[in-house]
Amino acid sequence: MTAERLAEAVRLLLRAAGSDAAEAGVVADHLVEANLRGHDSHGVGMLAMYMPAIAAGLLRPNQHATVLGRSGPFLSVGGGSGYGQAIAREAMDLAIAQARQEGLVALSLRDTHHIGRVGSYGEQCSDAGLVALAFVNVVTRPAVAPHDGTRPRLGTNPICIAVPATPANPALVLDFATSAVAVGKCRVAMNKGREMASGLLLDADGEATLDPGVMFREPSGALLPLGGTAGGHKGFGLALMCDVLAGALASAMPGTPSHQDSGRVMNNLFAIVFDPARGGNAHWAADLDDLLAYVRDTPAAPGAEAVQLPGEPERRTRAQRLADGIPLDGATLAMLESLGRERGVEVAGLLA
Repeated sequence: MTAERLAEAVRLLLRAAGSDAAEAGVVADHLVEANLRGHDSHGVGMLAMYMPAIAAGLLRPNQHATVLGRSGPFLSVGGGSGYGQAIAREAMDLAIAQARQEGLVALSLRDTHHIGRVGSYGEQCSDAGLVALAFVNVVTRPAVAPHDGTRPRLGTNPICIAVPATPANPALVLDFATSAVAVGKCRVAMNKGREMASGLLLDADGEATLDPGVMFREPSGALLPLGGTAGGHKGFGLALMCDVLAGALASAMPGTPSHQDSGRVMNNLFAIVFDPARGGNAHWAADLDDLLAYVRDTPAAPGAEAVQLPGEPERRTRAQRLADGIPLDGATLAMLESLGRERGVEVAGLLA
């Protein structure tokens, strides 16, 4: 399916659910871009969660980023439980403007629904010539077990680090969940009738399992932290610090039971955005190019063509899917068509 037809179908569904044209465009483009880059877990399948959240009053269309306060380099922004894709983009625009003027900003974004693929906001900063370090907590039904624990207590809590392009290299965009796998990837696997790899999941009894469906039953199973059984203490530490920085310190919304609601996904973000040219090294780009050339200059491991830098797999997948179309599983297509019928919107033709 072409990105254009899929985006148009999603825009129609979002408009029918109450979004104005501008918001529907931003959210649809963000979701389809996630599919284009191979992150189907954060793509158009998320509408299955968003639409019930709107009906329950947990997601409010047509909200905008609101500046809650400024103090020195600190910028605090609220989202009014609006679409995270729209709110986070507006918040990052504010941060970019402040970083260009003052050299650095520490952004706290709170009270926003799911912000989607966090790498999008890293790309927003790197495209502006700025470096971004972003820490996000995920506040919903917990999904990730602490290291040495068996019941879920944390969110998938992603981290993103983005660095601008140089004359010799495209931008570096590192974006990953601190869990061994994203919940959305379990949903994609379940929809396709596939098992997960070993070392990723625990069932409700705390036993290892390959069944992605354990994440969508009650009581739920749990994802292991990044690093699995051997190195999970590292992923757990990163996940916990995301909740400390973005939740407990920046937004007063840590992922504790008083803030959790299984019908919504709230995200809070703490980001440091700065101008690398004002960091003390006027030749940072040349030094970065030297570093990347050195890192790449190694024989490839068996089965690999070459060392891949952060962001390269996504760019390659994007080019392929723009040329060949975006593959959607049958369950996702059926969900989109069902949403269209519920709202009296004809999307089947666009999705054919």
